[in-house]
Amino acid sequence: MLTPAERRAKVRAVVKVASCNFIEAYDFIIYGYYANYIAATFFPAGTEFASLMNALVVYGAGFLMRPLGAIFLGAYMDRKGRKQGLILTLGLMAAGTLSIAVTPSYATIGVLAPILIVAGRLVQGLSAGAEFGGVAIYLAEIATPGRRGFYCSWQAVSQQVAVVFSAAFGFALTLWMTPAQMTSWGWRVPLFAGIIAIPLILWIRNSLQETEAFKHSRHVRSTSEVLSILAANWKLILNGVALTVMTTTSFYLITAYTPTYARTALHMDPNTVFLVTLLVGLSNLIWLPVGGILTDKYGARPLMLGVTAAALVTVYPAMVWLVDGPSFAKLVAVLMLYSVYFGLYNGALIPLLAEIMPHEVRTAAFSLAFVTATAIFGGFTPAIGTYLIEVTGNRAAPALWLSLAALISLIAAFILPAVQTARSGTTRPAFVK
Repeated sequence: MLTPAERRAKVRAVVKVASCNFIEAYDFIIYGYYANYIAATFFPAGTEFASLMNALVVYGAGFLMRPLGAIFLGAYMDRKGRKQGLILTLGLMAAGTLSIAVTPSYATIGVLAPILIVAGRLVQGLSAGAEFGGVAIYLAEIATPGRRGFYCSWQAVSQQVAVVFSAAFGFALTLWMTPAQMTSWGWRVPLFAGIIAIPLILWIRNSLQETEAFKHSRHVRSTSEVLSILAANWKLILNGVALTVMTTTSFYLITAYTPTYARTALHMDPNTVFLVTLLVGLSNLIWLPVGGILTDKYGARPLMLGVTAAALVTVYPAMVWLVDGPSFAKLVAVLMLYSVYFGLYNGALIPLLAEIMPHEVRTAAFSLAFVTATAIFGGFTPAIGTYLIEVTGNRAAPALWLSLAALISLIAAFILPAVQTARSGTTRPAFVK
């Protein structure tokens, strides 16, 4: 039983690490919200579709760096500590965001502009590769007994605060600025806002205490040792990738892709689009802690099996209903349904992944599984959704992509017990209570 002082210390630690994760998530996802404007600024092409696809592919390219970040920065966290690693990821994210914010347009410096944007996006991806996993592991290791699901849910909750803030910011900007101003320079304002907050967030992150679990665990001695343990547990990590496919695809579908989808496929105005995205973020804020609480009470695997099964049979019919007569109310209803699936599933997934990974390489293994799924499925969801609509003429096609993700994760959750028995090394991760 915690004393009042211990309880306050836990709350402060959660608030600190979540607030830092908020700004990192904000800096990383803001590109997707303004993809249309970035396309016009840096990726001019023969058609609007080609220009947008170029910008969305670069958006996805940031996710390709995440596995490298998971391995090398995750290994750094497993050697040097959660705190030091999270400070490093924050600095990298700031550098990547700044490079995107200050790069002149294609009309000004030519092909150098998109090259710099790609470079900035890759640095962001390297940082995010270990950031989100590092935060999840930190929360799992400071959690009180029987509350790990609830504690871990705040990793995703802080990301949803970033979604809400980004959407509210975009909504205010579209009311204040003309379309020409937004295209010319207005889209840069949210990027600079994220950079301005970095010094404060760095100070907060530097005040974090190292987790007791890390202090009392055996630390890996080198990156080669990390790679060796990861390789020995490849089946478990591959299953973790498959488990994560559902959460990462649903997240990027209902957040980063919503502004592009609603404007280009449903032809809604920017104000409406950002308002819908804001409502989605608020919904996620509710369902993520609920998912964590249900996980603590009933276990992660039953919840994950139920959510993926329900998603498999409902997400495509719901989007067909939406595109049959698009409206604000219909878009909100469909995205609220997807939000329930995302929130409940993610609330179960994060503590489960933290639990099943070998404790010597917990950060690297967790991050590698999570970001590999994000790189393959989630990060390219906006590009794939746009491409599917273009080649099929079916505006509900993005839901087929989400259905595939639900099927993969359903199978992964079903076979998880068999995969766990093949784990190499320690039989159970060592969490210090």
